[in-house]
Order: sequence, then structure tokens, then C-alpha cells
Amino acid sequence: MKIEYLIEFKKELKKLEKKYPTLSEDLDHFISYGLPKIIDNKIIEEMPIISKLGIINPEIRKVTKFACRSIYGRGAKSGIRIIFAYDREKKVVKFIEIYHKNKKEIENRDRIYKYFPSIQNPNS
Repeated sequence: MKIEYLIEFKKELKKLEKKYPTLSEDLDHFISYGLPKIIDNKIIEEMPIISKLGIINPEIRKVTKFACRSIYGRGAKSGIRIIFAYDREKKVVKFIEIYHKNKKEIENRDRIYKYFPSIQNPNS
């Protein structure tokens, strides 16, 4: 499995690390242990596909249960959201966006449309 990061994702991660210093380590842990379970369809229900995009491949998913050790006592209910695309045919995971739900309620769909031109933007 190949892992890729959008430039914007890396910038957001760096910014969030100032407030949550363990975030990079927690993300690495998620990539090592959480992603293989998603790929093997063991916990796929917990990673909802972002609806109304009208695509099947790549699957654009939102991680809503992400444990961050810098947020004490919250466990997987940290409020951190991660948006990623998974191409089952190519076995590639591309991280698109990371944010805290208190700062932003919904994913940046314009970014998804920008990086995945096969998805039709209904606003254009």
C-alpha cells in the first residue's frame, strides 16, 4: 500500500501539531494499525464515505474516530477529522485534509474536486 499526502494536508498537520504535539505520532499509529483494518473491510462502517460526490473509485472517506494522545480523556472522540482517498485498484491512500471539528464543520469539497478531476463539481 502506498501512502501519499497533499501539500495542504501537510500544512494543516504542521499547524495542528502546535496545539496537539503528538498528532504526527498518532497519525503514524493510525496508518500502521487503523488503515490496514479499513482496507481489509473490518471497520469500514466507522469510516463513512463522503456522500453526494457521485464517485465510487477512489473512495473518499472521513475518519471521525481518531485518538489523539494530546487531547486527554477523550480517546477516539478527540474531534480530529481526517479526509482521505483510497483507490482499491492501485492500492494508494492519499490524505487530503485534517482538521478539528470545532474549527471546521465539513470537509473542503473544493479541494477534493481540485485533486480528483474525475469527480464533477456540482457548483461549477
